Amino acid sequence: MNSKAILYWFFAGLMYVALSGAGMAQNSVSAQTSTGSQRMQDRISHEVYHELVMLPQLSIFDNLQYKADGSKVTLMGQVRNAILKDSAEKVVKKIEGVESVDNQIEILPPSPNDDRIRKQVARSLFNDDRLFRYSMGSVPPIHIIVKGGHVTLEGVVDSQADKDAATLRANGVPGVFSVENHLQVQKS
Repeated sequence: MNSKAILYWFFAGLMYVALSGAGMAQNSVSAQTSTGSQRMQDRISHEVYHELVMLPQLSIFDNLQYKADGSKVTLMGQVRNAILKDSAEKVVKKIEGVESVDNQIEILPPSPNDDRIRKQVARSLFNDDRLFRYSMGSVPPIHIIVKGGHVTLEGVVDSQADKDAATLRANGVPGVFSVENHLQVQKS
C-alpha cells in the first residue's frame, strides 16, 4: 500500500468515526428532546389540572375535563354557568408553555327542575353510608351532571360496588329520566 492509500483510509476512518459520533449525538439530542417535551407535557397537564380544581366556582354539579397535546389544551365537560367556562379558559391560557386553548365546555341550560334533581341526587348519594366518603374534600370525586332530567355521573370511585350503588341511588330520585354512569373504578 502506498502512502496516498494509507492517508486515504486513515481520513476515511476519521470521517466514519466523526459521522458516527454525530449521528449518535443527534440520536442523543433527539432522545433528550423527546424526554424534555414529555416533561413539559407532564408539567402542563399537572398545572392545567391544578388550575381547574382551584376555580372557586367549581362544584360537584360541574364537570371539567381537558386534553393536553403539546402546547395546545382542549377543555371539555359541562358547567352550569358561563362564568366558570370563561374562568377555566383564562387560567389555562396563563400557564407557561400553553400557546392555544380550544374551549369546548358545554354550558348546561338553566332549569329549576334540573336544579332540584341535582340536589336530590346529591342528597341520595351522600346520605348512603357506603358513598358518604365521596362527599368529602374541596372537589369531591363524584360529579353530578343533569341536563333535561338526564343524570350523568362523572369521576372516580374505589370499587365496582360503589359505582353500582351510585347508579341505584341516582335512579331512585323522582323525576330522573335516565342515569349514565361514567364513574371510573380506581385501581388499587
